[in-house]
Amino acid sequence: MKITYTGRQVELAPAQAKKLEARFAKIGKILDGRRECEAHVILSLERRMHSAEATINYFNHQLVGVGSSDDLFTAVHCAVEKLEKQAVKARTKWRDTKRTPHKASPEVEAEPPTETDADAEPERRIYRVNHHQKRKPMTLDEALMEMDKNRDYLVYRDAETDRVSVLVRRRDGHFDLVEA
Repeated sequence: MKITYTGRQVELAPAQAKKLEARFAKIGKILDGRRECEAHVILSLERRMHSAEATINYFNHQLVGVGSSDDLFTAVHCAVEKLEKQAVKARTKWRDTKRTPHKASPEVEAEPPTETDADAEPERRIYRVNHHQKRKPMTLDEALMEMDKNRDYLVYRDAETDRVSVLVRRRDGHFDLVEA
């Protein structure tokens, strides 16, 4: 990463500049390791307060980190930390929008049977429910009517409390209601 320093009444020591180059190299790898980025750092001193402003142009977006402190290196370090956070956020935002969506899985999936032995345990099935599907809240009476359709349990969102509830049919024919 190419770094340009502008000092207004302030100079940066070579050892400090070398440490900052390592930090900016890390930001360059976060943003895009193959592309050459340019950073512009402005250092200034006003009434014994050092301030540092670091700017990086990343795909027509400006990432700006500003830091101020009594110590010059602390101010620059604070500005670089803010730049790192912005770089991570910009990179993840770019990465997440450029990915292709996964194929939609069907509402119920069952694994195919693998054993054909007669005395083996029955195959356990895993049913996946699409929780992203919009479902309206139900009252307890509506849930009981839904249970009449030969179900052993029902998970629903209660219309009065807006909480998730589970209605389970007991072996004696009565029901258990579990509220979250």
